Amino acid sequence: MCNYIILSSKIWNKDLVDQLKEYDYECNWHFISKKEEFNIEVLEKIKPNKIFIPHWSHIIPENIFAYYECIVFHMTDLPYGRGGSPLQNLIVDGVESTKISAIKVIKELDAGPIYLKNNLSLYGTAEEIFIRANSVIFNMINKIKNEKLKPKEQKGEISLFKRRTPSMSSIEELNEIEEVFNHIRMLDADGYPQAYFETDKFKFEFTRGSLKADKSIIADVRITKK
Repeated sequence: MCNYIILSSKIWNKDLVDQLKEYDYECNWHFISKKEEFNIEVLEKIKPNKIFIPHWSHIIPENIFAYYECIVFHMTDLPYGRGGSPLQNLIVDGVESTKISAIKVIKELDAGPIYLKNNLSLYGTAEEIFIRANSVIFNMINKIKNEKLKPKEQKGEISLFKRRTPSMSSIEELNEIEEVFNHIRMLDADGYPQAYFETDKFKFEFTRGSLKADKSIIADVRITKK
């Protein structure tokens, strides 16, 4: 019996597991979402053929990727955009569409050989984009395992992204309406620090932004006392 793991800290990737179970019911599909559950002892019990990683913010230990084939899905056209917060960095840079690169995990971050790439639109909120990515990753996983794809070394000019910090979600220093709108939508997903500004006494956090024809924004706001 074949065994595969989907490793992700995001709840929307649970739907990906359900789709894979329905499509490929002859294999066992396991979902690991917590760092403390991802260790060599658990993997020895599952004995996965491959570990697919749609969304993970932790370093994969070498004693795992050296023994098990770990495949991460990175939301840039590698080697462009290695590093953290790829979705947010792409939107800040004005990118409207990208590629998801499926790469083999090695010691150097996002530098592993590439199995394949597929296109992804960056329209909508962060959560909408991540859900849309599920369908892309679903097809990529099946292609990798069914066609037994072998990864090839990355080629091209390397560029690096820096992981964003919560303080970078502030909209107070932005100058254009489009910048504010993009800040709201690119952080509008579970687990992300939402776009905000502060006064001496209150914090205003924004979701569900809509850019209108008159260059105004309609959005939901959550106001909390500091």
